[in-house]
Amino acid sequence: MAKDRTTYSCTECGGSTPKWQGKCPQCNAWNTLIETVAEAPASQRHRFASLAPTAGVAVLADIEASEVARTPTGIGELDRVLGGGIVEGGVVLIGGDPGIGKSTLLLQALDGLQRAAIPCLYVTGEESGAQVALRSRRLGLDNSQVQVLAEIQLEKILGTLAAIKPSVAVIDSIQTVYSDQLTSAPGSVAQVRECAAHLTRAAKSSGTCIVLVGHVTKEGALAGPRVLEHMVDTVLYFEGDTHSSFRLVRAIKNRFGAVNEIGVFAMTEKGLKGVANPSAIFLSQHAEPVPGSCVLVTLEGTRPMLVEVQALVDTGGPSPRRLSVGLERDRLAMLLAVLHRHAGVACMDQDVFVNAVGGVRITEPAADLAVMLSITSSLRGRPLPKGFIAFGEVGLAGEVRPAPRGQERLREAAKLGFSVAVVPRANAPKKGSRDIEGLTIHAVDRIEEAMEVVRGLD
Repeated sequence: MAKDRTTYSCTECGGSTPKWQGKCPQCNAWNTLIETVAEAPASQRHRFASLAPTAGVAVLADIEASEVARTPTGIGELDRVLGGGIVEGGVVLIGGDPGIGKSTLLLQALDGLQRAAIPCLYVTGEESGAQVALRSRRLGLDNSQVQVLAEIQLEKILGTLAAIKPSVAVIDSIQTVYSDQLTSAPGSVAQVRECAAHLTRAAKSSGTCIVLVGHVTKEGALAGPRVLEHMVDTVLYFEGDTHSSFRLVRAIKNRFGAVNEIGVFAMTEKGLKGVANPSAIFLSQHAEPVPGSCVLVTLEGTRPMLVEVQALVDTGGPSPRRLSVGLERDRLAMLLAVLHRHAGVACMDQDVFVNAVGGVRITEPAADLAVMLSITSSLRGRPLPKGFIAFGEVGLAGEVRPAPRGQERLREAAKLGFSVAVVPRANAPKKGSRDIEGLTIHAVDRIEEAMEVVRGLD
């Protein structure tokens, strides 16, 4: 059997060369060569052979589609972001800052699955087996039967997976695993991509659900090539401040569930615990309303959630600052321009600071109306009424556009005791439909109308 040899492939044109060079000899692009493995002929070796027999061409309507079976992990918030639980043969990539709780959550999930008679394997490349056992005792996982393997060589990991055939395996972390077929160091682009590809093929062929733990860069993105995200079925990100006790797990990609679904956890002495009512941690604790505070009903995946948006407007210098935490800074500048042009509220000589309470990150434009109302409240020094909420997208022409699933947002607000809402007219209950009990709804078409409604509520 011929042995593999190392070559270098160009990421631009796909050409290869047997030795490293600064410039691709085929397309003349600089710094585009990465280490790869040149395979033996197919007659000698089938390293990339298909995992299943090649199927014939079929009409889409004739293909039988069945629901994917899911196995709950026993942690409700984790099951939510996974789409209901783990899937046989699925590959999950979870990333986050060091120390944020990735290993803790996965160890808790594996212990729960093992107690439900589902065989699990925890492969640790960053800690010894004794360190993992010490953490499990700290978490109160007494007499845990989870199997642990301290190994970083890919071939040995694959051999263990084939030997014990676990239903779920965690690789912590993919950046520590290396293959003997490559000469580069663990954590390099070539090693990460090659090892992830092998583990993905092993999951699909054996039916084992494999969870890969990934490091993140300073910018918060997963370290390594972006192709890593394309290989896997689900990508989860851990979010939150390490100095805070609350953590968010967000689904960025999910072939078996909704994307942008989030799970909320609280870090305790016994590990991560799911938060049943996440709106409570994002709302203010003010005894009385204060200027610059407005509650928004945002939508995270399928979950409506109430978040407090705070604004502080103060006298600025020659170059006033615009700073936002948890919201897009460029969108804040646009909203300030709309506020001045269509509502007559000028902030050109003021510093404007906007913050989403609790460390949550809001990406949907339905936060526009709440942000503008909180800025106006801070500028005028007049608080919004008690029990007040608002949501809606604001366009450059000053129109207030509807937000998706507005009725669910309103019902969530009413359930938590809010009594006054300013919303886009398209999101207000239609005539003849049942009103939302306990909630007075003011429907508006433009930002000027929203300002008039708020002034009338003072």
